[in-house]
Amino acid sequence: MIIFPVTLVVSFLRYTPLFDAAVSSLTPVMGLFGLPGEAALPLVLGNFLNLYAAIGAMLAMDLTVKQVFILALMLSFSHGLPVESAVCKRIGAGFWIVTGFRVALALAAGLLVNLLWRGGSEPASYGLVAPAQAEPEGFFEVAAAAFGAAFFGVVQISLIVLAVMFVIQILKDLGALGLFARMTKPLLKPLGISSRGSVTMAGGLVFGLAFGAGIILEQAREHDFSRREITLIALFLCACHAVIEDTLIFIPLGINVLPLLVIRLVTAVVLVALIAALWKETSATSKTPVVNKD
Repeated sequence: MIIFPVTLVVSFLRYTPLFDAAVSSLTPVMGLFGLPGEAALPLVLGNFLNLYAAIGAMLAMDLTVKQVFILALMLSFSHGLPVESAVCKRIGAGFWIVTGFRVALALAAGLLVNLLWRGGSEPASYGLVAPAQAEPEGFFEVAAAAFGAAFFGVVQISLIVLAVMFVIQILKDLGALGLFARMTKPLLKPLGISSRGSVTMAGGLVFGLAFGAGIILEQAREHDFSRREITLIALFLCACHAVIEDTLIFIPLGINVLPLLVIRLVTAVVLVALIAALWKETSATSKTPVVNKD
């Protein structure tokens, strides 16, 4: 699992001069979001790898509740860009459109929360990862502290992931995806998406862009989505997908995860509805997008 090596390495490096130099150089930029310079590391790991790598890095850092929430929110909007943007490209949405959309959402969310939220200054409590009583000194103490943080980080995230996978498997066995798709159909019209996109939307919302890629690609091949419609679907799912997994895996960071879900869902609905209202269907956008048949 990626969390263990990432947490181990970051925990160890944060006591080295190299880490201090990197933090100092990034502090002015990260300060715009109310974050320390070291917070750039989980953002980079999350965007180029996945959320698990980002959380592994965060577990090795001393952050406040507000800082953890800001990072979690930014990463909720923008993570796993190489893989998830590639999925969007396969279904006919522009790679750079969805990537730019997600990065812009993350940056705007971080700036707004930092400006509007005055609380959350207390130190974050990382569940099973208890805060150190004293700074470790010497190689062996640092190594032991890093190993402990990595081990407990893996334990708690694994518990969450196992529970999430169990729930998702039950939903699959019960055929809940079809039921969820039928429930969401009335909500699609204001978003400029026809009812035939309900299964695609449901698949992305429940399973995510990466794990739900099979469902999303299959639906894109079967239905004659217009360029406009598939782009709106992709933008919505970029802002809000994998609502079970991507929400619950932040629980070990000791924050209230419900606001994360609400903010993502409201943002996706409002922005996509606005884009749909401004972007009218034309002969150019009504053409079926090219979907890779391989």
